Amino acid sequence: MTDPACGVAHGSPAPKIAGRVLVAVFASPVAEVLLRWAPELGFRTVLLDPDPARGADATGLADLDDLADADVVVTDHHRPELGAVLRDALVRPVRWVGVMGNPRHEGPHVAALAALGVPPEEVARVHRPIGLDIGSRAPAEIALSTLAGLLADRNGRAGGFAHGSR
Repeated sequence: MTDPACGVAHGSPAPKIAGRVLVAVFASPVAEVLLRWAPELGFRTVLLDPDPARGADATGLADLDDLADADVVVTDHHRPELGAVLRDALVRPVRWVGVMGNPRHEGPHVAALAALGVPPEEVARVHRPIGLDIGSRAPAEIALSTLAGLLADRNGRAGGFAHGSR
């Protein structure tokens, strides 16, 4: 019996992962790369941005159906809509929610969600930082790190989300 991973490495089509959705929140350079690369990794993709002028697929999570297998990745933690978008994600049956940001600082999502009355145990469901700790700086590096972390999580591996203090 041939190892499926070996077959893929030698040109066989990769198996499709049913149902996984990557929701990139806020049009940004990182979201652009995530949306381009994620389908190659078996994700269906959606760009969500509350500003309809940014050309998103959806302006809110209420516009989307069946998010039980969704990974919601917030790609800009400076947008004023941050708290409202995360609040809406936390009340939906999404699989995973994460916000990009520097691990050395408390994320602005904490105060934004507290101001909206979101309980601390719900705020704790938001992953931050996200992705593998590879020292990402450029949008493509951040997207690569994020997708690698989501793949590790999807595959039940520890490659995950712990960041060192370097």
